[in-house]
Amino acid sequence: MRYTLLFTLFIVSSVSFGQDTKEMDLPYYEVPDYPEEFTAGTMAARMVDALGFRYYWASDSLTEKDLAYKANEAGRSAEETIKHIYDLSKIIVNSTLKQPNPREKEDLSYVEMRTKTLMNLKTAADVLRTSEDISQYKIIFGEQEIPFWNQVNGPIADAIWHCGQLVIYRRTTGNPINPKVNHFTGKVRV
Repeated sequence: MRYTLLFTLFIVSSVSFGQDTKEMDLPYYEVPDYPEEFTAGTMAARMVDALGFRYYWASDSLTEKDLAYKANEAGRSAEETIKHIYDLSKIIVNSTLKQPNPREKEDLSYVEMRTKTLMNLKTAADVLRTSEDISQYKIIFGEQEIPFWNQVNGPIADAIWHCGQLVIYRRTTGNPINPKVNHFTGKVRV
């Protein structure tokens, strides 16, 4: 009996630790340290990093109640907003990878969309951070190529805007973000 109890505790703690470890493996728990020099690439990367940090915390630990919430019948639910942010992250990363934006239908869970969004933003920021010329990263829709400028006022700013919506939604449902998150420093207070 004692061995069964110990074995059960071991399994439960291993699963819990595995989930915590997996969560910690996601980028943007905190904003990465800033580079030594200011360039167009490092500034653009920092904008994407800031978006990643805000998204990480706005979308962290959402419940079914949180995901279903919508401000009114005409608006998007929190889960639909997460899907929209995921779609915006694909536009951002595809630009940095110089790939067109295909129209594809995906059926992903909240956890899958959150993970992929964070990874897309990390990939894009890493490319931008080392770039000598960010003008090469155009948004490609079919034959149309849109300059990088539109990334800033388009997908990046739009995604930041929607992170704010998620924060308001989760406050409304009684699940506010971690109060130790400091958006100014990009760190989490201990």
